[in-house]
Amino acid sequence: MTVDRILPTDEAHDLLALATELADRELAPRAVDFEERAEFPREVLRTLGRAGLLGLPYAEEHGGAAQPYEVYLQVLEILAGRWLAVAEAVSVHTLSCYPLAEFGTDAQRTLLPDLLGGELLGAYCLSEPQGGSDAASLTTRAVRDGDDYRVTGVKAWITHAGVADFYNVFCRTGEPGPKGISCLLADRDTPGIVPQAAERTMGLRSSPVAQVAFDDARVPADRLIGGEGAGFTIAMSALDSGRLGIAACAVGLAQAALDYAVGYARERQQFGRAIIDFQGLGFLLADAATQISAARALTLAAARLRDAGRPYSIEAAKAKLFATDVAMRVTTDAVQVLGGSGYVSDHPVERYMREAKVLQIVEGTNQIQRLVISRALAKD
Repeated sequence: MTVDRILPTDEAHDLLALATELADRELAPRAVDFEERAEFPREVLRTLGRAGLLGLPYAEEHGGAAQPYEVYLQVLEILAGRWLAVAEAVSVHTLSCYPLAEFGTDAQRTLLPDLLGGELLGAYCLSEPQGGSDAASLTTRAVRDGDDYRVTGVKAWITHAGVADFYNVFCRTGEPGPKGISCLLADRDTPGIVPQAAERTMGLRSSPVAQVAFDDARVPADRLIGGEGAGFTIAMSALDSGRLGIAACAVGLAQAALDYAVGYARERQQFGRAIIDFQGLGFLLADAATQISAARALTLAAARLRDAGRPYSIEAAKAKLFATDVAMRVTTDAVQVLGGSGYVSDHPVERYMREAKVLQIVEGTNQIQRLVISRALAKD
């Protein structure tokens, strides 16, 4: 099904056409093979970077494309419809570039062209084994020692662990609570940074996720981003943008599931007619199409607030919550439409359903999104 989009510029139309071409040529043919082998498609990320699709929302002076967030999110949606692991990798990498781009010094930002061009890949180290949602209580500690910080602790659920070229490490440099947290940018080759074995995940098997141990790792003090104590503010600001990325991924995945289910339902014959003509299935697909359109609209509305420089964190939480719940519902329903065929790997909908689940968890669980939204309502 063709999505009818309203885009702000002719350049945006060209970017989405480029994204579609690359997604069809570089992503779709590889997804099943890489997922089955649990292999990270590093060269695909380089290809996207060299095509300019990894730096879309960042300034041209740093190697980005200076595109509105609403355009970047629609590129993510297209990528997710072909291979969610790659779209999520783009979203995580974009998130990983945010602290440096928004809070880094001019000297630190000299790293950005290689990051935004895809030659270097980033990871975002916030969660810990005992503190995922409670980020303000993180325990990884960095102690100043001359011209370095000595970092000790363990980070958990780190996307790109072991394949990233740099890590944003949120660590405690001061007092308990959010004011004692700082952000360091660490190179992968830093002695004492030890990625652990990859987790065996339900979906997104080609996306490596693991703990990363910091065993007295020495990170140069000039890699401190935003000053001591600024880490929590940086982390929360980055997550507002990251939640929109995950919402866009969810929309793309849900759209792919719907498209496949509709195609199947048009062709599958029972009792002498296409099963899409039976009201039970036809209405189910109609509801799915409506929910996807609503999720897309909510996501882009939040992005336009961001582009206008207006507060958008609550709307980002709503978009992430709604879009990922829609993706879970639609992918599950797509399996139901295919019946027994939906439960086997000959069709992609079983993979879509497994992949959708993680979107309700990453970048803040959907329970956390509800907490964020309800607290804002209480303040009003």
